[in-house]
Amino acid sequence: MSSGRLHLQKFSYRFAEQVLNSKLAIKEEIEGILTEEIPDLGQLSRPGFNKLLDERFVAKRWTRQPAVFQDAENLARKWIS
Repeated sequence: MSSGRLHLQKFSYRFAEQVLNSKLAIKEEIEGILTEEIPDLGQLSRPGFNKLLDERFVAKRWTRQPAVFQDAENLARKWIS
């Protein structure tokens, strides 16, 4: 069993860096979650990493997969009409 930390490279997609810099506590929380030690790094798969991140964000009281639109049903009707 090999534990460790990932070394991630940052990219600022659509000015995300600037937006998050204005919310420094949130940015630091996200970075902390992403760079936390991973218990079994050697066995990590993409689905496993996604599940691990989901669990870590939810544990920090983040909302799991929030809706993008408040009323998706009415939005669908708009496109059909």
